Amino acid sequence: MSTNLAQLDGVAGARRHFRYFDYVMAAFVAILLLSNLIGASKLATLGGFTFGAGILFFPVSYVIGDVLTEVYGYANARRCVWMGFAAMLFMAFMSYVVVAMPPAEGWDGQAAYESVFGSTWRIVAASVIAFWAGEFVNSFVLAKMKIWTKGKALWSRTIGSTFFGQAVDSLIFYPIAFLGIWTTEQVLTVMVTNWLLKVLWEALLTPVTYAVVGWLKRREGVEVFDEGTDFSPFAKANSV
Repeated sequence: MSTNLAQLDGVAGARRHFRYFDYVMAAFVAILLLSNLIGASKLATLGGFTFGAGILFFPVSYVIGDVLTEVYGYANARRCVWMGFAAMLFMAFMSYVVVAMPPAEGWDGQAAYESVFGSTWRIVAASVIAFWAGEFVNSFVLAKMKIWTKGKALWSRTIGSTFFGQAVDSLIFYPIAFLGIWTTEQVLTVMVTNWLLKVLWEALLTPVTYAVVGWLKRREGVEVFDEGTDFSPFAKANSV
């Protein structure tokens, strides 16, 4: 990255006002909600590989999560994770209320509506818990690796953080959501396949990540290193 960037520690990064942070956070939450709402519970098979259909878009939220931590620091990424967590809870509550409302006489779309939006409590709980744990692991690993690599080799920390973050996500989501509904073999197959595909997605999207990170850093004019940062998920919003 450019040597013209002003280096900030975790304290200054957490308290600084950034020009584009709100837009990145909005994209993060939007992709998170849409990928969980539309594709999480569908099994698909292509080329002999069976996987959850949501994998096509859900990893993009991890890419944006990497961008948030890399550009804005862990404290700001933590705010986005909690924002996404709250949005997912509201989405689950809204889906439950709307699906439970009695359909109007003559409206025959209830069954189809329930099949799309009527996720079981298991899928909802699995999605929320897996996202929360996986994203915090992802951000923590990336922030720590940035310090260890002295800001070099961005590819190593984006792929490395996804490797661990998505492993935690998959290990939590699939057993909670589908064990006992799918066969154990299906759960294990989809869990491992999706984890590997998500890491592969991250690797393939590395050029995009480099472009977005570089563009944002040049416009924000800073490089944030999370030295001295409080990595607790429960630290205050402006805390380090």
